[in-house]
Amino acid sequence: MTAETTLEPVANPRASFIRRLPVVSHYNKSVGLQRFMLVVGLVLTGIFLLTALAAPLLAPYGFAQLSDADGSFPTQQAPGGKHLLGTTVGGYDVLSRVIWGTQTALLVIIVAVVLSIFAGVILGLVSGYIGGWLDRVLVVVADAIYAFPSLLVAIVMAIVISGGQSSLFGGILAAAISITVVFIPQYFRVIRAETIRLKAEPFVESAKVVGASNIRIMTRHIYRNATRTLPLIFTLNASEAILTLAGLGFLGFGIEPSSAAEWGFDLNKALADTTSGIWWTGLFPGLAIVWTVLGLTLVGESINDLNDPRLRGRKRSGRKGAGATPAAPAATAAPGGSGPETELSNP
Repeated sequence: MTAETTLEPVANPRASFIRRLPVVSHYNKSVGLQRFMLVVGLVLTGIFLLTALAAPLLAPYGFAQLSDADGSFPTQQAPGGKHLLGTTVGGYDVLSRVIWGTQTALLVIIVAVVLSIFAGVILGLVSGYIGGWLDRVLVVVADAIYAFPSLLVAIVMAIVISGGQSSLFGGILAAAISITVVFIPQYFRVIRAETIRLKAEPFVESAKVVGASNIRIMTRHIYRNATRTLPLIFTLNASEAILTLAGLGFLGFGIEPSSAAEWGFDLNKALADTTSGIWWTGLFPGLAIVWTVLGLTLVGESINDLNDPRLRGRKRSGRKGAGATPAAPAATAAPGGSGPETELSNP
């Protein structure tokens, strides 16, 4: 009599690592409408990122180009011909301005969010762990900044830093720093609340007992657990950064058109065109803002919903209910007839 043995396949470490990545893991947990929203957000965000990276290849002209070999560009030309989306009152190609504007938006997002995460996380860790008068002072300052409208604070900071308008580097830096001032209180509040909760956990008390320094506890034990929600805040703040940048440009505090393409500035110059029936100069920059913000918001909101264990539980129940009804666990008699023995498994 031979015993039949079965070999279980060994999990691929690389495939397991890929499945644990933030976006991939959330996609695997999503079903139905939630998955549809996540996919739409990822597609729109992917188009935005690819367009920004490949702008020199996709744009037919430069962002400030006013002529080619055939002569100067016509002003306010309707879409068609060499200018697929038409031209502006200044003679700029609308399609080129929209494509190059993705680079400006991406640069501002990267600089603003990185600076705000760096400052907000450090201040939140120090304030939540040390406490005392330092915590009270930082909380009051953060609440004071948070009480003002974000766009108003960004306008004030843009005027202080660059006088309202500047070159590409100066304009991006001014817009990024002004947006950073608005975002720091958000990261500060989240990290501070998590730090206050985590510093009372047993693993932190154990680290104190073995003689770990405060810096080591904050960087090695609290930091890793307190920053798990940062990807969610990053996606939501990225969309808010685009809106703030567009608001600065629309109000005339953005980047000069000869230095970089910026959607808010193009919308500002298109205001006078709408009364004359010239719709293309404002429609396409506005659609670029709407679709980019929509994609980032859908990704952020989907990740937020999928991080909720209650929603994940309902999704698992829905999956089980849609298929075959699972059999009830059978009770097996224990040796010696002492009663039923049930096997417990981790759900």
